[in-house]
Amino acid sequence: MIVWKKSQPQAKGYSEAGASLTRRALKSFRPNSGSPSDDINRNNFTLRQRARMLYMASPVATAAINTNRTKVVGTGLTMRSTIDRDTLGAAPEAAKAWQKQAEAEWRLWCKKQNCDALGLNSFAGLQQLVMKSWLMSGDVFVLIKRATATPLNPYTMRLHVIEADRVSTPAEYGGGLTVSGFTEGKVPEGKPGAGNKIYDGVEVDESGHVVAYYISNVYPLQVTSEVPKWTRVEAYGRKTGLPNILHIVDSERPDQYRGVPYLAQVIEPLLQLRRYTESELMAALVQSFFTAWIQTETNPAAVPFGEVGAGDIAGVPSSNPDDTNPEDNISNDPNEYEMGPGTVAHLAPGETIAFGNPNIPTAGFETFVKTLCRLVGSALELPYDVLVKEFNSSYSASRGALLEAWEAFKMRRAWLVEDFCQPVYELFIAEAVALGRIKAPGFFSDLLVREAWCGTRWIGPVQGSLDPKKEAEAALLLVDQAIKTHDQVTREMSSGDWEENVEQLARENELLKTAGGQQVTVVQSEPPDGDGGDGDGSDEPPQNNQGGNQT
Repeated sequence: MIVWKKSQPQAKGYSEAGASLTRRALKSFRPNSGSPSDDINRNNFTLRQRARMLYMASPVATAAINTNRTKVVGTGLTMRSTIDRDTLGAAPEAAKAWQKQAEAEWRLWCKKQNCDALGLNSFAGLQQLVMKSWLMSGDVFVLIKRATATPLNPYTMRLHVIEADRVSTPAEYGGGLTVSGFTEGKVPEGKPGAGNKIYDGVEVDESGHVVAYYISNVYPLQVTSEVPKWTRVEAYGRKTGLPNILHIVDSERPDQYRGVPYLAQVIEPLLQLRRYTESELMAALVQSFFTAWIQTETNPAAVPFGEVGAGDIAGVPSSNPDDTNPEDNISNDPNEYEMGPGTVAHLAPGETIAFGNPNIPTAGFETFVKTLCRLVGSALELPYDVLVKEFNSSYSASRGALLEAWEAFKMRRAWLVEDFCQPVYELFIAEAVALGRIKAPGFFSDLLVREAWCGTRWIGPVQGSLDPKKEAEAALLLVDQAIKTHDQVTREMSSGDWEENVEQLARENELLKTAGGQQVTVVQSEPPDGDGGDGDGSDEPPQNNQGGNQT
């Protein structure tokens, strides 16, 4: 009788690929990923400290964060009111007048003594601060405070930027300062939000919705006599529904309540790159000195020679009373050897001279640093050219690097506007309408109408240009074919306002006409083929010119 043995289960699918536990390269690679709280919150304290240290001491890390700050925010994102005229049923002239009034009131509040709770930054400065803190720490908080109105500022809203370290789980709720590693807690009975869980200072209800934040009065490593205590700040006002605190964060996983520093994934290579460059710098510095060794056959246990020096400064009396010539800056000690022009030295018997000639810097230093910067830049969404500000490639390659980086800048700008700029503006408009400084019928009675009044467009730094002439001609062609509008091109190329430009040009033309000068006109550009017409070699104007420029 034949007995069939039961076959052993065979590995299938990813068991023979990335999930293999038997392959030599993978069998020791067994990471244990937990919840976002385990993987992120419990490590965030260390990540923040290291990311900040690298920003302070590593040029590449500094460049990465400052480049984002400059390209995303620059001198500040400018608000342009764009109310929904169709929803409000407003005439164009009336809508334009309302928008100008709203922008004027906004500019009044944006001064540093009016918007910043500390009185240190204008709203543009707060945008820069929020952006840098967000990247360095992983997230940042903006507390909405109320102050007394003044004759120079009728508004009471003030913004207080809170660094990530100060938002943590209270010690009495099972957490403590994040340096301890305990970040989770639970609100005890008898306290507001009893039974809710707290993830590194963020309180959530049983459905996982954020309801409050806990702000400490001190930093984890701060040297102070103050006793740590936490203040609970509800995320939204109970009566108004308006935010009491803004949380600017970029989430990378579901159920994640705290952010990860921008440099988290490249901390190790950045640190090693810093150490490598420092060692090369020190080696090059040592090489810059003319170094020599005196080789002797004397007893190595004897008292060593005196330190080699250059003597006293010429013209200054020596402090050694035994010197035969106190004005001489060359030492007469027989155990000191000094070098100088035209110097002839006699060595003792058994002594020879050996000169150092280290091969520094390392031949592959530049190549290695560039390669590492490319890897770091790809992880940070900053091409090498943009990261190190080195545009030595061709026009197309450099432009490609700028375009790639600009996609990330636009994304972060959209996040900054959504999490910070727009919520602050909506809070401002609500107070302006409540004070009667701006008339907005239906603002507090209809949410749809309220949204229509709060429409905005935030304008910031524009994308860099490598060849302005080529890009301007391309923009004009896009307008000619109605692919883009004049307003879009103006915002993208100069961050300006096309309507304001037209009005300004009209005024300037009137002044030039009065003065007898030449008026400014908008001229049709030549197509790329240079035939002066529509590309077919004729002198006839193009027939399809819906968005054509007008003189």
